[in-house]
Order: sequence, then structure tokens, then C-alpha cells
Amino acid sequence: MASENSPLLAYRLLGDEGVAFSANGAGGPGGASARKLSTFLGVVVPTVLSMFSIVVFLRIGFVVGHAGLLQALAMLLVAYFILALTVLSVCAIATNGAVRGGGAYFMISRTLGPEVGGSIGLMFYLANVCGCAVSLLGLVEAVLDVFGADSTRSSGLQVLPQGYGWSLLYGSLLLGLVGGVCTLGAGLYARASFLTFLLVSGSLASVLVSFVAVGPRSITLAPRPGPNGSSLPPQVGHFTGFNSSTLKANLGAGYAKDYTTGAMMTFASVFAVLFNGCTGIMAGANMSGELKDPSRAIPLGTIVAVTYTFFIYTLLFFLSSFTCDRTLLQEDYGFFRAISLWPPLVLIGIYATALSASMSSLIGASRILHALAQDDLFGMILAPAKVVSRTGNPWGAVLYSWGLVQLVLLAGKLNTLAAVVTVFYLVAYAAVDLSCLSLEWASAPNFRPTFSLFSWHTCLLGVASCLLMMFLISPGAAGGSLLLMGLLSALLTARGGPSSWGYVSQALLFHQVRKYLLRLDVRKDHVKFWRPQLLLLVGNPRGALPLLRLANQLKKGGLYVLGHVTLGDLDCLPSDPVQPQYGAWLSLVDRAQVKAFVDLTLSPSVRQGAQHLLRISGLGGMKPNTLVLGFYDDSAPQDHFLTDPAFSEAADGIQEGGSPALSSLFPPPRAPGSPRALSPQDYVATVADALKMNKNVVLARACGALPPERLSRGSGATSPPHHVDVWPLNLLRPRGGPGYVDVCGLFLLQMATILGMVPAWHSARLRIFLCLGPREAPGAAEGRLRALLSQLRIRAEVQEVVWGEGAGSGEPEEEEEEEGDFVNGRRGDAEAEALASSANALVRAQQGRSRGEGPGGPEGGDGEGGPATALTFLYLPRPPADAARYTRYLALLETLTRDLGPTLLIHGVTPVTCTDL
Repeated sequence: MASENSPLLAYRLLGDEGVAFSANGAGGPGGASARKLSTFLGVVVPTVLSMFSIVVFLRIGFVVGHAGLLQALAMLLVAYFILALTVLSVCAIATNGAVRGGGAYFMISRTLGPEVGGSIGLMFYLANVCGCAVSLLGLVEAVLDVFGADSTRSSGLQVLPQGYGWSLLYGSLLLGLVGGVCTLGAGLYARASFLTFLLVSGSLASVLVSFVAVGPRSITLAPRPGPNGSSLPPQVGHFTGFNSSTLKANLGAGYAKDYTTGAMMTFASVFAVLFNGCTGIMAGANMSGELKDPSRAIPLGTIVAVTYTFFIYTLLFFLSSFTCDRTLLQEDYGFFRAISLWPPLVLIGIYATALSASMSSLIGASRILHALAQDDLFGMILAPAKVVSRTGNPWGAVLYSWGLVQLVLLAGKLNTLAAVVTVFYLVAYAAVDLSCLSLEWASAPNFRPTFSLFSWHTCLLGVASCLLMMFLISPGAAGGSLLLMGLLSALLTARGGPSSWGYVSQALLFHQVRKYLLRLDVRKDHVKFWRPQLLLLVGNPRGALPLLRLANQLKKGGLYVLGHVTLGDLDCLPSDPVQPQYGAWLSLVDRAQVKAFVDLTLSPSVRQGAQHLLRISGLGGMKPNTLVLGFYDDSAPQDHFLTDPAFSEAADGIQEGGSPALSSLFPPPRAPGSPRALSPQDYVATVADALKMNKNVVLARACGALPPERLSRGSGATSPPHHVDVWPLNLLRPRGGPGYVDVCGLFLLQMATILGMVPAWHSARLRIFLCLGPREAPGAAEGRLRALLSQLRIRAEVQEVVWGEGAGSGEPEEEEEEEGDFVNGRRGDAEAEALASSANALVRAQQGRSRGEGPGGPEGGDGEGGPATALTFLYLPRPPADAARYTRYLALLETLTRDLGPTLLIHGVTPVTCTDL
């Protein structure tokens, strides 16, 4: 239901100044004042630089030289097709509402929930951290390749000492520069990125001009090491200018060994290298907290950046294939310098792209970490990342990320980690696609993005493509990343997360449940697949906790509804008093660990409320078929909240999180002798109403005497053996032979059998008692019953009991007996009372014998201590037709069940057993 705390109230009108976000709604660090970046500076520039990275300068020749132009273009189309699918999902989610800080993490977590969003957000953060370290180490290697003292590939200034320690020092210095820029805020980062963008653009422009302006030339390549440590003769590559023969030679694939690794290249390995360099589409989305209008800037800027980089990559592929022979392409991946009008400008471009990629990764990581810390998913470990400056810059998250990058730099060479970084990025991309797919499949009315160029087909294809690429790039890293995501999700599930974000899983469940409920046709019901669907009416759960758990065991996978009637008239009340109670009842269901729905109603009387619930509870083919009530007697109700460990709470009545304790949400039990909300007359009338509605009825007495192990969810294999006694005949109208095997008797057998299927009752021994009349021969009825049990696949012990044995006097005259004679008053009250007492004595006598007691009761037993009777199932006779006899009927039931221990009085009206396959 909608409340006054609507998300629309996050907006406030400011007179002529229009609509502004509240500080809470801005979402970024520092609120709206921190949102300063435009679409170009905040999205286009960082996304372009991240998608170019160092690949655009050092891997064009690698891709075209090994794969050829045709396969290289196919790889580029496939890579950008996969990225475009994710971009469509990003655009859809970003235009469906206010996007706060955290970028992809915010989108995923607010859609798939904190468990999945938090785990993928942390992996995406680690990918950015490692990506920053990889970019810095790549920059160090590029610098040392030219200026290193041990370099063999340059004739320039070889002045920088080399080695692990020196490389770590250079990387740390560069990290200090990058961290300093990011610490000073997004504004300085944007200006630095724009300067880098200009340098990279100038360098690329010089390369493009060089393809046209430079004439044909031969380029002597660096010598390669031979098989025995000797150097091979240097090869010569040729820059031919625009030449059709060169293009024709470069059309097909020519996979060879990579001179940097010695590994034989394949389509998959080359494609993985190309794709690794294109996975920067989230660089702009990561800056969502600093963008002026993220819902517009993220889709527009990302699409512009992807289109621009695709055009540049395609142009470079064509120019390289037209002008460079395969030897040059395969043996010198940095051939841009050799053909450039001014080679230092290419170096500047290489260094600028590597530096910008590291800045983009570090600032993106800090924003993701700050969002994770703000959501408090991982506790105190991320607390330092919450610190922000007065201008809203999360410098605590920047320093936190800087420290982690420094730790990663200690690892030195990170060639193997590069594949892991790409896989982590792909996990995040797949999660974004899955988020959009979930929103689309859920058909939620509030999912109406202004960007409409997507469908569930594109989302599903995006998820499948990202997963395929993960295993293509590195099967081991892909499997490990999915395992890590599962472990983090399990950790966050155990910790518990915010419940106010809105879970798309709930919308999906609603959509699917509605669809399948429509397909659940009550006209196709068959007795073979019958199961109990219970409506348990509860006045105060404090005194009904054992019955609540016992009913949960009896449901056998069926519907279970907790019903409660609040007395009142809505016309006389300012608001509905029922709605605020649902939270307490749902908490009760969670704490008691039962699988039940809650249905509450307001009515002038309990009887009318019960009629309401019997008629309207459930939906479609899932409606209660059995009413369960506690027994109506004069015993004082117990407060099971005080003794049940699941309901133990702090003395101040406050739970963790500051919410009120469950015990404070329900009134104390009724005091002995105090007025009751339900009269004996209405109680029996409620039973009669249920039977008129063709509902089965179960009355439960003394369930509080059941031991806790019988009501637990665990196995009862270690518990002592015990009996479950079933008396499938009307003890107020006892008859032997086939006459007792009616619908109600079979219903008792079915319910007792269902209870025996529950793990806590596996050790129970089912006993069925067959009453014989005074002139009935023993054995015949027992044989018929055993044959019936065999057909019904029910394993039970059958015992014949002669009526009157252990019951004193009161033997009925069966010849004149008719249905309802005793309950309807056609026999005298004294005679009916005597019969009920005799039946009660008979049942107690059999219970005593199961404990090894003699006919004289506990004092007369032999002390063997056999299995005790844990629960007794009795036949519930129909209430009398005359409402004036209701009180007498209830008194007979009280006499019948007195001192029997936990007892279920059951009357079934629907067939529930079947002997067919």
C-alpha cells in the first residue's frame, strides 16, 4: 500500500526556481552541490579514454597482423555488439529514475537487491583497483621500453635504472600523481582528463595524418632471440602506403607466435586481447554522483563515446591493412612510432592513455567504494570510505583505494591478473543486463524509461554474451569470479541488508505467481493430489504458539493461513485498525519459522469474521479447505512467548535495530475468569458454519503439552518412541465393522499419516483402534481394516477394543441408535454424559496400557514404561441441528477429551484418499 512517505516527496518545489532534489535525493557525496560535471567532461571523455586505453596504440598491429582485416572487423563488430547490448541496458536503467553515486553498483543493487548488488559491486570495485594497477605497470613498462638503461629496443635516452624495486618505485610515484588528482576532487580530475583527451586526440590525429603523408619505407625490426639463446637476423617490415596488393595480402588470417610471449595465437586469444581494451563503457556511469543530470548524461555520453571509439578503431584497422605488410604488423606492435611524422607524439599518446586509464579506474573505484560504505553492507571495514570533504569529495574512499592499489603494485607483473580484471568487468556488465531484463520481465508499471531502444531480447542476449566472453577469455577466472560472487552474496544474506530499496525479485515472483494461479484450475482438482490447506484462527498468538507450529506440520506443502478477527465496526472508526497489525503478524511468522500467510479482518463478531475469512482467504485454486481452531475450555491460557527460546528478547523490549520487541506488539494472555471475545454458542456455530461451507474442521486441545522436539523442524529420529492414536469412529455413536469407514474416518487416517511424514514425527508409531460391539465377533472387522490400510499404503498397528473395556458402564444399544442421537438430544443428557465419560475412560485406558499401566491406572501398572501416546486423533461429531443444544454439545466434547493430553478432534467432509495410481 502507498504511504505518505512517497518517493515523490523527495522533490520539493522552490517557487520560480523550479524543482530541486533534496540532499537525500541527490545521492552523490555532498548532495546536489557536488554535481558539477557536464555530459562531455563527465561521461564522454573518461569513457573514450577508458575504451582506447593503451590498445589503440600498441595492439592495432597485433589484431590485424594475426587475424587479418576481415576477421579483425568481425571481432570488432562482435565486441561492440556485446558492449552495445550492455549500453542499451545502462541507458534504460539510467533513464528510469534518479541515479545516485556508485554507477553500475547503484543500478544493480537497487534492482537485484543488496545481496547480489553488494557482491558484484565489491567485485567491480576490485576490478577497478586492479585495473588501475595494471595501467600503471603498463605505463612503467612503456616508459622503461624507451628510457630504460637495459632497453634494447631504443636508441634514445636510456637513463632510468631497471629492476623490480625500481619498477615498484616508478609505479608508486605515478600512483601518487594519480591519487593526488583524484583526492582533490572530480573537478580537477575532469580537467586533467580533458587535457589527456586533447593529448590522445592529437596523437591519434598525427597517426592518421602519417598514414597519408608518409611515403613508402622499409623498417628494420629489433632482432628476436633464437632457440639456443642466440639472436636471429633482424627482419624488415614494409610500409607501402596505400596499396591494393598490401590490402589483399592482409585480408585473410595469418596466426603466428606472439613475439612478446612466444605463444601461438588463435582467434580466441586475439579476440580476448581486443575485447580487454574495450571494456571501459562504465567509466562515465561511475561518475554518476558528480554529474549534473546523470539520467541524461549517462546514456547520451556513453552512446557518443562508444560510437566514436568504434569509428576510430575501424578506421585504424582499414588504414593499417592498406599500408603495412604482415611482417611489420606481426613483428612490431608499436609500429605507429616508426611511421609517424613525429614519433615523440605517439609516445605522448601512449603515456597519456595509460595515465588516463589509471585515473579513471582509481576515481571510479573510489566512487563505488563510497557508495558501498554509505549503504553499510560490509560493516565497519568500509567505515573510513564514508569520509567526505566539505565540497562532497569522498577523499576517504580515494585514500582507501590508493592503499589497495599500492598493495597490488607489490605483486609486480600482472599479466595473468589482466584477464581476471576483464572477467570482473564482464560480471558487472552481465549484472546490469540482468537487472534490466528483470525489470522488463517483471512488467512493473513504474518501469517506464525514457530510453526505449531496448527489449528483453537485447537484455537476455547481453547476459548470455557477457557470460560467453568470460569463459572465452579465461575459464578459470570466470569460474572463480562466479564462486566469489556466490560467497559474497551468501555473506551479505547472512548479515542482512536494507529492505527499503525494492527488490525486483518480488516483482518477478508476483508476475509468475499470478500467471500460475490463473492456470491452477479448481475444476481439474483430483483426490489423488489432495493436500490440506489450513486456516488457523488465532485470538492471541501468545497462547497458541504450539498449535501454530503443529498446524505447520499438518499442512504437507499446502496452503497455511493464519487468520485473526479484530472486533469493531469500520463506520465507527477513523481508520482501519487491521492494516497496522500485519507487520507484527508477519514478524510472528518469521520468528516461529512457519510457512504461513497472514489474513486479518475487522468484524462485529468473531463468528462473522470467521465466515469472512473462510470465504475470501486464499486466491483461485489456493483456498483453505480445513478450519483449525483451539479448543474452547476454561483452562487459563499460557504465555508461550516467555518460555519459547525463539521469542526470547531483551528486558527493555527493544530488538536489534531499535524496532519494538515482538512481545510488546501482542496483548498479554487473557486472565482467568475475564470476559471472552467468543461465546460457547458462537464457537460451536463457527464449527457448524465451516461444515455448511463444506470445510473440514480440526479442534485442537492441550497442544501446549506437546514436547518441543515434536514441534521442531529437525528430525525426530533420536527422540524416544511414541504412539499416535487414531480413533476413526464417532465415540458418541460407536459402531464396529464397515460402518465406521466413512469419509470422516478416512480423513482422520489421512491427517495422521501426513503428520507421520514430518521429520519430527518419524519415530511415531501409528495405532488405529477399532471398536467392537458387545455381540461382534473379533477379527473380521480387523481384517477388512488391514486390507483397506494396505490399499491406502498406510503402515499402522490395528487394535480391536471391545466397547466397555476399561470404560465402566454406559454401553449403548446399537439397534436403536441413529446419527446424532446424543448430540441432538434424542437421548437424555445424563445418558449422553455417561457415554462421553465411558468413551473418555476407554481412550485413557488404551493410553495407560501403552505406558505399561494396568487396568487400574498408573498405580496398577507393572512399571515397564512402554511408548507413550504423544497425540490422539478423535472423530468430531457434527454439531446438533438445534442451536439451543450447542452448549451441551461443547460440554460433551469437553468430557470426551478430558485428561487425554494433546488431542485433535477432526471432522472431514471431503474425500482425501485414493487407491488408484
